[in-house]
Amino acid sequence: MEVLWLKSQKIPHPKICQLAGISPNTLLTYLRDDQEGGIEKLKEINFYRPKSELDFQRETLKKYFEKNPPATINEAVYRREELTGIKRSPTQVRKFLKSMGMKCLKVGSLPSKADPDEQEDYKEKKLEPRLNEAKEGKRAVFFVDAPHFVMGAFLGFVWCFERLFVKSPSGRKRFKVLGALNAITHEVILVTYDTYITATQVCELTSKIAALGLMIPITLVLDNARYQKCKIVKELALSLSIELLYLPSR
Repeated sequence: MEVLWLKSQKIPHPKICQLAGISPNTLLTYLRDDQEGGIEKLKEINFYRPKSELDFQRETLKKYFEKNPPATINEAVYRREELTGIKRSPTQVRKFLKSMGMKCLKVGSLPSKADPDEQEDYKEKKLEPRLNEAKEGKRAVFFVDAPHFVMGAFLGFVWCFERLFVKSPSGRKRFKVLGALNAITHEVILVTYDTYITATQVCELTSKIAALGLMIPITLVLDNARYQKCKIVKELALSLSIELLYLPSR
């Protein structure tokens, strides 16, 4: 903009170049762009930005790595060279993988016997209808589960001259919490123990939920743990008019 203003004041080109600190060729480029497209043309960035040979193989490599994720950068280097014939250093390949949106993430696991169709059927026909009733205030839905906390010191980091040690239980003893989370209000009803969780504890939690005095149907969503899916728990729930909705076994 400064160059255009100086030009409008009929200042000679050599003087404009001196004042703006640009070369004669740059000045002529600015003036030509202004004549061709005005201010918008001048806003364009036309610097030379060289592209890597890998960029031309981006889609091919992306599709390949989606189906065959490499475990290491060295494997990615080998696979990429095998596919494209282009050899690059591990550092360059790592940068290229990141530019495609790839990250080195720990692989997760899925139950080997999981049945997606059965799970989807359970979700659509059993779980979601009850959750919709809960949103309308016509039902109370609780998700039941039992985390097991290990009794021991939580080891952190400290600045020290040598590694420090703190006394801690062996880790064999655990603190059990059997809880029920209300799907709508997020209220948590729980019972705690330092022994094993059995059907007796599940019955205690069920009775505690019944004692809330809710005037709407109650559904407990549980997994298929043996101490939850047993005769004594089912009979108690039936006597309290509480529905037990077990997750699909697969």
